[in-house]
Amino acid sequence: MKNKLLAVLATFGMVASASAVKINNNLSINGFVDGSYFSTDSGADETSTIAVDEVELNFLVNAGNVSGELHIDTEDGDNDTALDIEQVHFTYAFGNGASIQVGRFGSALGLEREDPAGLYTYSRAYGEPTDINSSETGYGSVYNIGNVDANLGQGLRLAYAAGDFTASVALFNAVGSSLQDTSANTENDLDSELAVTYTGIDNLTVQIGYISISTEDDTSAGATPNEDFDLYTINASYTLNKLLLAGEYISAEGDSGDDLSAYLLLADYDVNEKLGFAIRYSEYDITNTTSADQITFAPNYAITDSLGAIIEFSTVETDGVAQDTDSLAIELTYTF
Repeated sequence: MKNKLLAVLATFGMVASASAVKINNNLSINGFVDGSYFSTDSGADETSTIAVDEVELNFLVNAGNVSGELHIDTEDGDNDTALDIEQVHFTYAFGNGASIQVGRFGSALGLEREDPAGLYTYSRAYGEPTDINSSETGYGSVYNIGNVDANLGQGLRLAYAAGDFTASVALFNAVGSSLQDTSANTENDLDSELAVTYTGIDNLTVQIGYISISTEDDTSAGATPNEDFDLYTINASYTLNKLLLAGEYISAEGDSGDDLSAYLLLADYDVNEKLGFAIRYSEYDITNTTSADQITFAPNYAITDSLGAIIEFSTVETDGVAQDTDSLAIELTYTF
């Protein structure tokens, strides 16, 4: 199934080149259209929607040792629907396995990747994603590392690939944030990321990483600073014939004493070239004393090579909440 190919390639950061319409020797275009029916019932509240969730168009350029990407889509961390630039960056390859990337880009980490074409399910494992730099109470969004709509930075990334190992170091800040604004009495240290991937064992991919998140703090007298985080993560995926097994663990340590963690387990089985089934279990801390767990069952079907469908049943149980939240989603994703 094409969507599953994209999901696998996304773990290697290759989703932009997995499928593209070639315009000329230097320019290719790809993208997707994603829409869904979604219904949720939490006991006290029941809602349902039909919507076009996201449309994305990607321009991929290549000229000698320099490659570039421009991603235009209709979604950002605030769930806006206006057309916007999601990512824009260029990469210079030095020719010895080393490269430098400059611009606006997402994380190299995270088992669940940025777009619907890189997911095995409709929902994400750690709750509704918001801006990873958000100061809102509860930190479910801090675990959504790979989701570019919730975790997007501007800066540079140095990468090196040699044999079975790939490593990268990135320095960046959230889009729209400033390093220092004396007029508003705010300052914001650079965020940083380290990612190492190992593929030396057949059918196995292992990735470890670290992210330092610095939120924009008000330095005026009496102001309460936002919480900074250090994230440590490891994920692995293993393919055995038609079965994919994957898992991820994330530890998030806040500078005000929060010590949070999250994990997911995923199994996906292809019955044939058209039909597959995914089941996922995840658990994540919301605060030091409150956590949530989610179980998701998602059959998927390839209607055509470019059009895929997912029917998802999901249940979320949260500490202190008497009624579980049950949801049903029917998703169609067209890729080109």
